[in-house]
Amino acid sequence: MAGSIVEATRKIIHVDMDAFYASVEQLDNPELQGKPVAVGGNRERGVVAAASYEARKYGVKSAMPSKIALLRCPKLIFVKPRFERYKELSYQIREIFFEYTDLVEPLSLDEAFLDVTENKLSNPSATLIAKEIRKRIKEEIGLNASAGISYNKFLAKVASDLNKPNGQAVITPARAMEFLEKLPIERFYGIGKVTAEKMKNLGIHQGSDLKQYSLDFLTRRFGKSGLHYYEIVRGIHLSPVNPHRDRKSISVENTFEKDLFLPEELEAARLKLAGELLFRMKKNQLRGRTVTLKLKYKDFSQQTRSKSLPRYLLTSEILLFSEELLHQESLKMPVRLLGLGVSNLEIDEEKMGRQLRIEGLFNHPEDQNG
Repeated sequence: MAGSIVEATRKIIHVDMDAFYASVEQLDNPELQGKPVAVGGNRERGVVAAASYEARKYGVKSAMPSKIALLRCPKLIFVKPRFERYKELSYQIREIFFEYTDLVEPLSLDEAFLDVTENKLSNPSATLIAKEIRKRIKEEIGLNASAGISYNKFLAKVASDLNKPNGQAVITPARAMEFLEKLPIERFYGIGKVTAEKMKNLGIHQGSDLKQYSLDFLTRRFGKSGLHYYEIVRGIHLSPVNPHRDRKSISVENTFEKDLFLPEELEAARLKLAGELLFRMKKNQLRGRTVTLKLKYKDFSQQTRSKSLPRYLLTSEILLFSEELLHQESLKMPVRLLGLGVSNLEIDEEKMGRQLRIEGLFNHPEDQNG
């Protein structure tokens, strides 16, 4: 049986905006529509923060140095990021979500989980709800979104990527086992490129191969992650859609598909994380005294670096301190995960109200912009 009876009765939607940053730029500037667009960087230096689907056809990706992107796509158009605009539209999209359910768990500016098991429209079909939400986002905001529907967050996340862009897919409990057994190991959410290579060296190329290994073996070989791998290949992921959490800190992090080592790649990743962190702090009316940078290296060793002030940090100081912490000392090896957080928080309960819906980032190794 897929997971538990309780889990199998849940109806979870994962909504993921398609190439969000680049699509917003094309929406606001019709001259960019249908053209290869890169957000961030320029023709001389810098890195790509996000790429339109027209640019992706040429192999342009996020965190790619601008010079390489330009070599792959000579007609690439670079535009400066406008995070305030992206946040504005993200708020509008989430207001649509909240018309269907209060159980909304944002992952970043451009994606979120929704639990619609019990929803405000009393609609028993999560598939129809997802279709209606995507239709409203297109009609009311002008952007395309993709969606995945299943009985847990892991499968909904995988499903949202199946028919991108501007599509949706459903993985039912009855279909889950067969689907997971045929799924290539690198497509499993939470298995990055490095781990996928380690698994392939063990003969694990798809879910059916992973399923042959015991929990004991996987925990010995992959540590705490072994339990996660053991469960997800069996369709088990009990984590609920959790819109609020009493916080002592707030943080965002990202596990990369490809380990990062070049300074410009890490700087691009830091900027995106800082943008997400500041968005969450503003949305939740939070402020804190300590900034912490988290690094997980290729060998899975971990390091944290922090800086504090006796007063609450300004936005500019969070940006500055995160940059200082990243370059505090030389990296010992490539980085597989980067995280950024603020702690020693003051929370104004009266201001937060329904804004407490946002909780910490659900880590994902994919390009954050769909």
